[in-house]
Amino acid sequence: MSAMHAAQVPLREELIAGTARPVSRTLWLACAALAALGGVAFLFGAVTGASRMWQAVHVNWLFLTTVSSAGVMFVAVQRITTARWSRPVIRFLEGYVAFLPVAFVILLLLITIGKSHIFPWTHHMPAIPEKQQYLEPVFFTTRVVLIFGALMALSVWYIYTCVRLDVGHVPEAGAAWARRIRERMRRGFRDERREIHSTHSLQGKLAVVLGLLFGLGWPVLSWDLSMSLNVYFFSTMYGWWIFMGGWVVALASFSILTMAWRRHLGRYDLITEHHFHDLGKLVFAFSAFWGYITFGQYLVIWYANIAEETHWMRLRLMGAWLPLSLTVVFLMFVLPFFGLMSRAAKVFLPTFILFAACSIAGLWLHRYMEVYPSIYAVVANVPFGWWEVVMTLGMVGLWGVCYIAFMDAFPRVRVTLMTSPYRDEVQVPVNPETMEPLPAHE
Repeated sequence: MSAMHAAQVPLREELIAGTARPVSRTLWLACAALAALGGVAFLFGAVTGASRMWQAVHVNWLFLTTVSSAGVMFVAVQRITTARWSRPVIRFLEGYVAFLPVAFVILLLLITIGKSHIFPWTHHMPAIPEKQQYLEPVFFTTRVVLIFGALMALSVWYIYTCVRLDVGHVPEAGAAWARRIRERMRRGFRDERREIHSTHSLQGKLAVVLGLLFGLGWPVLSWDLSMSLNVYFFSTMYGWWIFMGGWVVALASFSILTMAWRRHLGRYDLITEHHFHDLGKLVFAFSAFWGYITFGQYLVIWYANIAEETHWMRLRLMGAWLPLSLTVVFLMFVLPFFGLMSRAAKVFLPTFILFAACSIAGLWLHRYMEVYPSIYAVVANVPFGWWEVVMTLGMVGLWGVCYIAFMDAFPRVRVTLMTSPYRDEVQVPVNPETMEPLPAHE
């Protein structure tokens, strides 16, 4: 990553005051209304036993949770690479962590109360000993809860350390619901230089562990919560395919939110064209990587021509499902890849928004195509109706409520690492207790 583009260091007091404008109450109320609408529909569907409701929630859980988890992982990658370019904007992505505890609660409902409405193998388990063992109810539930619970807990812990470093250096401010959290963050806070180095050292360990857990945990969750919907299908690339889609859309949505925050805060001096160029390059690169994985998975399945593999692809390339499958490819790969090739398309915000929005819509449709064809098989008409619309609006509204609550509770930017005279000492690791430089290999 390149060095932070802004050469001028802002004053801390000015930076805090200039980024503290609260989120529009109208926007918060709109998200809350959508979440309430989704909550009412959810209760109605749960009481009436509407399978489509559970399936729609499952689609949106996969969509929003993979994006949120990938967003936190990208924040951790900034620490692993000791990146400085993202300091003015990375807090906008850290807010994605606020949805993960809520996602954990929803997941518990999906794999307990809603399990029989979502997973066909709960009604008919094939006579395959390995599948029977792997999908044994207790083993399945325990595995999913432990893996996602660990991912959620480590993600929250990592972002907590990021926010704590700033909360300790700013006056008390922010949403009332988080006052006790901010007070806890300030306990035991030491001098600025020592806190920067001790936090940097801890984050180095947490980021690596989170990276390993993300790279190993999401493939297993993908097998359990998505691939197992078709119990006969298996693909070794499936897990990468699923979480890489979330990674692309985390970057695409992050880019759009960064544009929105720049306009809302009026900080065109902090968030510049260079940031959008960097973000555009990332969206372009990982759209290409998603296309590579997609074609790589399709190619080996087509070439091997094994019935256990080809039926999954064949179903999605025939009848009513075919137009949707092609749309996914165009939205997730063709349009962002060719649209974002030039520098002009990345820094001209209307085109960047267009192609980032294509990726977001494409991933939602991707998740839909993972779930619904495996449940409904060959259909004359695609099962899409008010359940899908209402639950999507409700889940997106819920995500928005969580995100706004986080962003109104904590400093909007990394105040400490943007204003401290010790901010770039972290490029040379030191012992946080003695403050002596460490040998390079440590």
